Amino acid sequence: MNAPVQTHPAGFSASDPWSGQTVVLGTMHGKEVAIAPAMASLGLHLVVPPGFDTDRFGTFTREIPRAGDQIEAARAKARAALDVTGARLALASEGSFGPHPAIPWIPANREIVLLLDARDGREYRGMAVSTKTCHEHAVVHTLAEAEAFAARLDFPRHALVARAGTDEHAPLLARGIGHLEALREHVSAGLRVASGVFLEVDLRAHLNPTRMAVIAEAARDLVRVLAARCPACGSPGFVAVARVPGLPCGDCGLPTRETLHEVLACEPCGASIEQRPPGALSVADPGRCDACNP
Repeated sequence: MNAPVQTHPAGFSASDPWSGQTVVLGTMHGKEVAIAPAMASLGLHLVVPPGFDTDRFGTFTREIPRAGDQIEAARAKARAALDVTGARLALASEGSFGPHPAIPWIPANREIVLLLDARDGREYRGMAVSTKTCHEHAVVHTLAEAEAFAARLDFPRHALVARAGTDEHAPLLARGIGHLEALREHVSAGLRVASGVFLEVDLRAHLNPTRMAVIAEAARDLVRVLAARCPACGSPGFVAVARVPGLPCGDCGLPTRETLHEVLACEPCGASIEQRPPGALSVADPGRCDACNP
């Protein structure tokens, strides 16, 4: 099958499976600010369950380890949101920080926004990876060092976490430090009982606008996924599930490990097609060729 993938960038029509529906977002950290505009573009009304505790699924400050991987954690939040509300549609997001998947020496933030449809159990995911991050840490021994560290991080727009000790597992002094007097107070308290204070950026979304922007990007990617329709049955979520290597080298012509085709597939009907990635080059850079650049 080689029919083009259908998309509906202006939003869903009245015949779409969840047109006019309410979607619940499992969050306690204000992520609706980043996600609601993307959902509104599809005609979905987003609500947040009151008192919904997402810290039980893991905290960036390591008091509660994340259960499972990033996708599993997002899925658990979405299911819990369904359980407490009885809704049909639930959203959740989960973030991680680490080496960039393609450029491992550069740090990156990877965000996933997941939509779960209780009617048929289908799951749709949007993703964004950004090298624009704010997740540094430092050990400080004076108030001046603490203030200099904060100044580099656009404080107080980005809040801080303080620990009484020199590593990330030292006793917690405070999270969400958002003004200079509080920073001075907690650092002074830490230095009275330890040789140094471990400071790090608070990665909770409502206190980290740099991360919140990446969540918004992932939400827009989810819109792209939902708008991609199967050319056979019209179901949403007709997106790449695999990549086929073999793009020929622009110099020697031999196949490389670069992507030649993407495989797009439909979960409900099983239809699939191969197509070139959008904007893909016709040949690979010789620098990516194992024959030319062993």
